[in-house]
Amino acid sequence: MGILNVTPDSFSDGGLYNQRDAAVRRAMQLVEEGADIIDVGGESTRPGALPVGLQEELERVLPVIEALKGVAVSIDTFKPEVMKAGIAAGAAMINDIDALQDRDAMKIVSGSNAAVCLMHKQGSPQTMQHQPAYRDVVPEVKRFLQARKEAALAAGIAHERIVIDPGFGFGKTLAHNLELLRNLEEFRELRVPILAGLSRKSMLGQITGQDAQHRMPASVAAALIAVQRGASILRVHDVRATADAMKIWDAVDRGMT
Repeated sequence: MGILNVTPDSFSDGGLYNQRDAAVRRAMQLVEEGADIIDVGGESTRPGALPVGLQEELERVLPVIEALKGVAVSIDTFKPEVMKAGIAAGAAMINDIDALQDRDAMKIVSGSNAAVCLMHKQGSPQTMQHQPAYRDVVPEVKRFLQARKEAALAAGIAHERIVIDPGFGFGKTLAHNLELLRNLEEFRELRVPILAGLSRKSMLGQITGQDAQHRMPASVAAALIAVQRGASILRVHDVRATADAMKIWDAVDRGMT
């Protein structure tokens, strides 16, 4: 899953692709580099990000989605109205950091054929990194995602349309993030695909000392660890580097000659 932020303030690529033509060119570049899905986001959810109005978010994402006919597009939003418009414009997946806890969001997705990614977070983007706390992070996140999966199924969303995301960096300390990554295989018990979004995140900067623009090697390493522990979808900025690393991993793991 290639990341395409059509925002002025995303933590890594804010302002680079917030014009339609630049965004479409970037999307096609990501596809050429090996992305199977393009995740289009019109509102930054980085820690401390300011909210974006509904109309502004729609104006950012819809022209891009409409221009990407023939490309598998995910829309990264928690607003029901944006979900509805995005699906109508051609999005095949909803990537919701609120895990369809909004009743209208659940209704919109259940009434469509779109897939959905249910993510865990603690707090809101404005507050989530203000002293996040858990008694035991892995079972707590797992119980939340199990409950949201069951709610989605009860609402009529088919099992094969559901993906889960433990939400690395969304209301977690470095220790929490590492514990989740270390035990990611436990989430396979939920029997749906796992999405891992670790690309260029601050947890990698805390370990390496590198800023967001110099975290590609750390991101690729984290992606490989996530796949080894059960992730099916990797949400990344550096598609070519990650795809090349996965080709090596596949060749060794599958005994390619």
